[in-house]
Amino acid sequence: MGLGSQQHAQLGDGTKTDRYSPIPVKNLDSVIGISAGGAASFAVRSDGTAWAWGSNLFGQLGDGTTYDRLTPVQVQGLHSVVALEAGSSHSLAVKADGSVWAWGWNTYGQLGDGTTDSRSTPVQVQALDSVVAVAAGSGHSLAVKADGSVWAWGANWSGQLGDGTYTESTVPVQVTGLGSVVSVSAGNTFSSALKSDGTVWAWGANDSGQLGSETAASNSPSPVQVTGMASAAAISSGSDYSLALKNDGTVWAWGYNSSGQLGNGTTTSSSAPVQVTRLGSVVSVAAGPLHGLAVQSGGTVWDWGNNTYGQLGDGYFGGGYDRSLPFQVCSTNKCKK
Repeated sequence: MGLGSQQHAQLGDGTKTDRYSPIPVKNLDSVIGISAGGAASFAVRSDGTAWAWGSNLFGQLGDGTTYDRLTPVQVQGLHSVVALEAGSSHSLAVKADGSVWAWGWNTYGQLGDGTTDSRSTPVQVQALDSVVAVAAGSGHSLAVKADGSVWAWGANWSGQLGDGTYTESTVPVQVTGLGSVVSVSAGNTFSSALKSDGTVWAWGANDSGQLGSETAASNSPSPVQVTGMASAAAISSGSDYSLALKNDGTVWAWGYNSSGQLGNGTTTSSSAPVQVTRLGSVVSVAAGPLHGLAVQSGGTVWDWGNNTYGQLGDGYFGGGYDRSLPFQVCSTNKCKK
């Protein structure tokens, strides 16, 4: 199901009509995983194939063309896919053998193939194996290996590669001083990691408090611990903010808050985690560029933040309908305001 802006047909319903309540993606079934990029969408089917639709200016759909697609097309040459993550204009896939493949925009080397050439079909990320999770930012990429180490490549002007430098890399480099990691997430110019002990760590840009550390410098090229965050079960990053789901089912947020994407009833940015109000018994979270989403154990979906294109699914759209508190996504018609 999709909702919101259709400038590049990223909802996959065969049209370019904006939608303010959820609609199904056409010609797609047996889906086991999804991911949303800057203006494109992706899905992994149970047979291990990857599918994409929406904007394709840099070849980020992986079908060998640079034409936008109104309905899903298959990513070429990929099989046995177990995970797929989309960045602003590039995409990453993990195969069952632990290899990582990338395609799309590559100006900063974010495809990890040793070049800065954009690709319209997948290429293998160099010198990387045994990968269990990936994340894609605006111009950089992250991977977690089975041994708990984290690797990064691409743009690095804010230290988002976490190797202690501000030098970009077209091949993976290891994030320093970080182990026992189970998942990663990437914002525009910062990165985050969740360790097996439930702590969260972040590095890169910090101009809006997106590192979640009240003592961190403006930027940090090495990981710093997110203040007071323990017992985290999942993390997700938007453009300049992050969400964390804790084991008790509560959701926490930190960083930029211009549209209320921290979900605490304000539009004040925070350099330390604040609790998203009205939410409990949450089982999964996702961060859009400027809006957050959560699924409760009963299957209800809630979101908050920017609503310029109707992406909150409450039947309204426009900056005047941003939400700084969570509201339940409607299936039809307009929600009670």
